[in-house]
Amino acid sequence: MHRNTDIELRLLIEAIYLKYSYDFRDYSGASVKRRVLHAMRQFDCNTISALQERVLHDPTAFMQLLQYLTIPVSEMFRDPEHFLAIRQEVVPILKTYPSLKIWIAGCSTGEEVYSMAILLREEGLLDRTIIYATDINPRSLEKAKQGIFSMESIRGYTSNYQKAGGQRSFADYYTAAYDYAIFDKSLCENVTFADHSLATDSVFSETNLISCRNVLIYFNKNLQNRAFGLFHESLCHRGFLMLGSKETLDFSDYSKAFAPVLKQERIYRKL
Repeated sequence: MHRNTDIELRLLIEAIYLKYSYDFRDYSGASVKRRVLHAMRQFDCNTISALQERVLHDPTAFMQLLQYLTIPVSEMFRDPEHFLAIRQEVVPILKTYPSLKIWIAGCSTGEEVYSMAILLREEGLLDRTIIYATDINPRSLEKAKQGIFSMESIRGYTSNYQKAGGQRSFADYYTAAYDYAIFDKSLCENVTFADHSLATDSVFSETNLISCRNVLIYFNKNLQNRAFGLFHESLCHRGFLMLGSKETLDFSDYSKAFAPVLKQERIYRKL
C-alpha cells in the first residue's frame, strides 16, 4: 500500500507539472506527501489517483489543491530579533545607496512585505525603494495586495513589532474595521506583486537585498541550490540575503559565495 501511495504521489506531482507548469518535483517528499494526504481527505477522494483525476480535468480543483500545497504560514515581524538586526546592522549600509531594490521571494499572504515596508518607512528608505514581492500562489498574492489581516492576529504582530525596534504605535499603520485591520495603502506604493516560481523561473534585475524566509525548508537540496543560484545572480555586489531561522547556506553549492553578517539571524552578504 505504502509503495502505491509513493507511486501515485509521483504521478500526481508530474501531472501537475505537465498540465499547469507548477513544479513540486524537487520539494521535500515528506512535506508534500503530508499535504497531499490532507488534501485528499478534504476533497473526499479515497486515493491520490482519484485526486489526480479531479485536478487534471478541473482547473478550479487544482487551484484548491494549490492552497494545500503552498500552505501560507506567516506573521508580521516574525522572529523580531531578525528585524531588529536588519535595523541595526543592515539599514546603515542600505542608507548609503541612492536607490534600493528588494526582492521578497515566497511572500505568501504579504506579512513579510508589510513588515519590511514599515521598517523601511521608519528608517527613511521606503520612498527610494522598489520591492518585488513574489509567490507561486495567485490567491496568496491577491490577499497580500489587499493588505487586510484579522484583528485576532494583530496583537501578536504588535508585540513582534515592538520587539523588532518599532518606533511608533503599530496602530498608526492600519485602520480597524469590523474584525479586520486594513493596512495603509501607501506602504505598498512601490511594491510590485508578481507570480514567480523558484523552481522554474529566472532572476529579477539587480537587487540590493533578498529576503526568502521559511520557503527553502520545503525544498530538497537540488532546488535549494537552484534558488541560491538565482539569488546569487540577482544580488548586486555585496548585496544582502536573508533566510529563515531553520535555513542555512552551509553545505550548499553557494556556501563560499556568501559571508555571514549575523549567522544567528541568517543574514548574509554576497562576496
